[in-house]
Amino acid sequence: MDDMRLLFERHEYLAKASMAFFYAITVSVAMNFFWTPGHIYSSGYTGLSQLIDTMSSRYLPFTIPTAIGLFLLNIPTFVLAWKQIGHQFTIFTVVAVFLASFMIKTLHPVYLTNDPIICAIFGGIVNGFGTGISLKNGISTGGLDILGIVIRRKTGKTIGNVNITFNVFIVVAAGLAYGWPYAFYSAIGLVVNAKIIDLTYTRQQLLQVMIVTERPKSVTDSVQNHLRRGITIVHHAEGAYNHDTKTILFTVVSRYEMAEFEEAMNESDPAAFTTISPIVKIIGRFWEPKLK
Repeated sequence: MDDMRLLFERHEYLAKASMAFFYAITVSVAMNFFWTPGHIYSSGYTGLSQLIDTMSSRYLPFTIPTAIGLFLLNIPTFVLAWKQIGHQFTIFTVVAVFLASFMIKTLHPVYLTNDPIICAIFGGIVNGFGTGISLKNGISTGGLDILGIVIRRKTGKTIGNVNITFNVFIVVAAGLAYGWPYAFYSAIGLVVNAKIIDLTYTRQQLLQVMIVTERPKSVTDSVQNHLRRGITIVHHAEGAYNHDTKTILFTVVSRYEMAEFEEAMNESDPAAFTTISPIVKIIGRFWEPKLK
């Protein structure tokens, strides 16, 4: 049993390391193939490191490259993650950011096009996909991701306003550095990046599930065997067509868990009437897997 556990953990670590490398490839392609040729700024710490690169090359006797700036900016967040989140989480975050910095530095730019709109859109797509896949597999890309986790744990609030303010600053900086049209191009890239992350990172997308069933015990056991989710049971419901006695079950799952949920339903009651709808906000206790 211990050997099986060690084998699982070894594969888990390999998978996370692979995701860190995949993220590094995508962010370096976005940076060197699209953002740099198109004078587009990214979001978060990546965009800030681009800004530092631009400003230092213009106003300082030395230049702080984007790759180096990205890693240096993340050092305080590494310390914060180590203390507040988890050691394994921090180690893989360091790996992801280091590989991203290394790949940005070593992957030579390929000037496919200088069109800023194309560069903004496709840079956002490539980076958003890499970031979303990484987050989906438990890999943080550093920066505002870590601040968001810590703030949510401490206060229960999201980092939304901080994120918006930070990225508005990046967009304004793009306008000052390259001209105001580039501020709008960068804003387009930020929106595309965010949308692709939302499409890819399904763990954060929560869904309310309502199940009308004649086999509540079987459904409840099956769902809870597949997922760690609480279920609210409403007895003595009545079907309007045949006036059969029904039971209504309510629960919340993430979009990431939908395949397991559907498997649980197929095993327990394929004839159950199930509706699924997006959730805007949850107030109260909701279990989320803790980061190690």
